[in-house]
Amino acid sequence: MSSIGSRVLSVRHYQPSRVLTNEDLTKIVDTNDEWIQSRVGIRERRIADSETVADMATYAARKALAASGLDTSDIDLVVVATCTMVDRVPNTACRVAEQLNIDAPAAFDINTACSGFSHAMATADHAIKARAAKNAIVIGVEKLTDFTDWTDRSTCILFGDGAGAAVITACDEEESGVGPVVWGSVPSMSDVVRIESNHPYVAQEGQTVFRWAITSLAPMARQAAEAAGVKPDEVKAFVPHQANLRIIEGISKKLGMPNAHIATDIVESGNTSAASVPLALSKLVEGGEVSSGDPILLFGFGGGLTYAGQIIRCP
Repeated sequence: MSSIGSRVLSVRHYQPSRVLTNEDLTKIVDTNDEWIQSRVGIRERRIADSETVADMATYAARKALAASGLDTSDIDLVVVATCTMVDRVPNTACRVAEQLNIDAPAAFDINTACSGFSHAMATADHAIKARAAKNAIVIGVEKLTDFTDWTDRSTCILFGDGAGAAVITACDEEESGVGPVVWGSVPSMSDVVRIESNHPYVAQEGQTVFRWAITSLAPMARQAAEAAGVKPDEVKAFVPHQANLRIIEGISKKLGMPNAHIATDIVESGNTSAASVPLALSKLVEGGEVSSGDPILLFGFGGGLTYAGQIIRCP
């Protein structure tokens, strides 16, 4: 039996129409545009009103499926990365499958917070390589504003809502477009980003996360490229979790990937946790910043503390 791999057929995104600017935030908390941009680089973010986590996931998945050339009857796996689902049961993946009329897929959620999409991509890739699935929809989605303390100026400036989705399919191993994952966690630091049951808002020790990201993550991201056999100067785009513009800039400087376009969707979308990597990736593809077949380095990191990254080939 020949070996198989997986490749990305399409990637698309969805964002709510409501825009919350830094100027809007000055009417809610004691802050200003200069203060926000100088610290985190964000100008605006999108806010979901009536849309649920499952709704946004479905909208992004429907667009990705339409672009893939596949039909709902072809999909046998739905994986959703999120940490802001409200219902424990049924999971978001089952709700998405229902809304898309996908019949009898394996359907499950993954919660590794901001690194969720890369974990979900790797899990779907592994399932395809193990012949447990043939075609998968992988989604990152968050409605973080449901868990935002709008009286806390240090956190309410950060978060936005949205979803991104990719369709991946089985292929011959030599045509594989999803590289090996490099993933892990730092359990001793798991509480530095949290949502507590008795205080249901995102809380974090920002400086601790910043130092960890700046000092620890670039070597791990390079490992993901090395695992795929891609040289640093061959990487055409770097799509990290959109946590903070200063973090993205700090990691990028240490990567040593001179030809990589650096995704900075944080400026327009804020921090959307598990949605941030597929959102930013979709916009790069949509904007023509990358071409079909280009090696792109995805790297998610955050709550847990968790991290995961892989090289994919642009669809």
